Amino acid sequence: MKYILVPFNNIWKLYIGIMFAITLILFYPLFLIFLSSETLKPLTFKLNVFWSRLMRMLCFYGVEVEGDSVPKESPFILCANHTSYLDIFLMYSAFPNHKFLFMGKSEILSYPLIKTFFKRLNIPVYRNNRIKAAKSFIQARKEMKKGWSIVIFPEGGIPVTTPHLLPFKDGAFHLAKAACAGIQAITFVDNYYLFSDPENIFDGAMPGLARIKVHPFISKVDVELKPIKELNEMTYRFISSPLPKKIV
Repeated sequence: MKYILVPFNNIWKLYIGIMFAITLILFYPLFLIFLSSETLKPLTFKLNVFWSRLMRMLCFYGVEVEGDSVPKESPFILCANHTSYLDIFLMYSAFPNHKFLFMGKSEILSYPLIKTFFKRLNIPVYRNNRIKAAKSFIQARKEMKKGWSIVIFPEGGIPVTTPHLLPFKDGAFHLAKAACAGIQAITFVDNYYLFSDPENIFDGAMPGLARIKVHPFISKVDVELKPIKELNEMTYRFISSPLPKKIV
């Protein structure tokens, strides 16, 4: 059955790519205007929320947020599993009232068009350059002081083990301690099945409902009192709990 669906999965991936390209080109001038001034920068978040909702309508994706409520305490570190390119888009639809920036791999800067607003709005992380990586960390703290929450995928990218998790890197938890901020863990439960890596031609893609599980908030006090390792393990347990168990 899986192989019968391969042509349909790849047609769907192509359709998503076309819709993404068309809407990006349409919104690109507005992004450039909003990112030209620090005072206009918050408008880019609202534009991303609108873009997210438009893409969902065009691509027939619903979003259902389950579990705990995201606290009004802000800013915080938002940690999530990374299973699909849908994760970034659906984050805006799921949490439209909590303005946030992404910390993401610097390789994104090699993508045409995307690199311009990613660098101006979000925070690229240069993983192979310690000095640049430290500057990204400092930039994240500055943005949090301005009221922006920071989204980090602690696996460091989309893992080949998807939908199962890789061990988490410690960067998110160091940042939480340095910024005296709480940690909100969430799980994208279905995104891998709704839109897998376009390069994996045998993996699925389809319209459907994306469930997002919100876990108990790790408060500032807990972040201050608990060691990095314990924060890492706690967040990992939360995020992995709704995912299918890995059979060894």
